[in-house]
Amino acid sequence: MSIRVLIADDQAMVRAGFGALLAAQPDIEVVGDAANGVQAVAEVAAHEPDVVLLDVRMPVMDGLEAVQHILAGAPERPRVLMLTTFDLDDYVYAALRAGASGFLLKDAPAAELVHAVRVVAAGDALLAPSVTRRLIADFAARRPADRPEPTTISTLTPRELDVLRLVARGLSNQEIAAELVLAEQTVKTHVSRILAKTGLRDRAQAVVLAYESGLVTANNR
Repeated sequence: MSIRVLIADDQAMVRAGFGALLAAQPDIEVVGDAANGVQAVAEVAAHEPDVVLLDVRMPVMDGLEAVQHILAGAPERPRVLMLTTFDLDDYVYAALRAGASGFLLKDAPAAELVHAVRVVAAGDALLAPSVTRRLIADFAARRPADRPEPTTISTLTPRELDVLRLVARGLSNQEIAAELVLAEQTVKTHVSRILAKTGLRDRAQAVVLAYESGLVTANNR
């Protein structure tokens, strides 16, 4: 069964380029596109894609507001990948808090775009260490007073906290297993329990929680 993708970006060339690349993949189907946030919300409702590529800056309604509309409601909502550049740290952080499954730089290589779509469609989050840590840690460092009390992590075991710290650093399950000398399946179990206990949707939101709670900071990442 194909992964149904919708592309929302105000630049026609970006939509066309991403669309052509993704449509050429045997397991991906591009079901629509949109030039602004309002259109994106309507197209998502009409086509029910599995993954939405959503630009942060768009006219009429920006990507940050659009992601909140798109991810509201039924649990079968799509996965959202934010399209961004390095100068939009605050917006990307807010989008992750709203439930986006990750982000992708607009100038990412073709193979990275295809990989990203498949990763989030499979239910995981796109958390590249080189980008995620910079975006979230920089934001967290600028707003220490706004962090809520870490009540939502109080139910986690010491080992689960260890795993969450490494998730927040952008490590994969395999890398976490090597770091903690655990089986990869054990790490997967810990991650699942972390999400269940905290009521989070995926690893992207777990990263946000780790920074917001103070479990991980810009200085100890």
